[in-house]
Amino acid sequence: MPFREINSKMVEAQVVPGQRMFSQRGAMLAYRGDVTFTPNITGGQGGVMSMIGRRVAGEATPLMTVEGNGTVMFGHGGHHIQVIRLTGDTLFVEADRLLAFDGTLEQGTMFMGSQGGVMGMVRGQVTGQGLFTTTLKGHGAVAVMAHGGVIELPITPGRAVHVDPQAYVAHHGDVRNKLSTALGWRDMVGRGSGEAFQLELSGSGAVYVQASEEKL
Repeated sequence: MPFREINSKMVEAQVVPGQRMFSQRGAMLAYRGDVTFTPNITGGQGGVMSMIGRRVAGEATPLMTVEGNGTVMFGHGGHHIQVIRLTGDTLFVEADRLLAFDGTLEQGTMFMGSQGGVMGMVRGQVTGQGLFTTTLKGHGAVAVMAHGGVIELPITPGRAVHVDPQAYVAHHGDVRNKLSTALGWRDMVGRGSGEAFQLELSGSGAVYVQASEEKL
């Protein structure tokens, strides 16, 4: 159920009988055809544990199940929308950045500390984002939201990418993340946005970075 980008802030998706998709509540802008929108209390294909993870992380924004036969246009808050297509790998993304995604994707929750150790936990405190990150795995498309546009940076073996934690949107592939202090990289006194830290991503995949550090 691929998304068609109408412009930088709106996407359109075809909904067909027998298939479903999930969207953030309030993301539907308009639709044509016979389409229904119902609250989803189990958090997509991740089931109850996925929803529990979202609640623990303070990310209990309910999803809407979208079904029927028609076309739906999505957007939210005037945010920039980036469409990411998965071909069997896993996407890591903050739950509040999800606009809509294919129902074929399996949803889960990952504790950031499991990859970043203690510093992974610090990331949640510094950025104001949850210690849990939503995961989407399989074949399908995901529409995520960001501020000021998004750039995709490839991550290749031996060439780690360093990202300001608040500019981070999502990543996919076989990637490890580690948060470290970056004294001397930027002035700690700065704008107080966690610039004394940097998120290091290594392995093989890609990371999506937004142009603005503003939170959603």
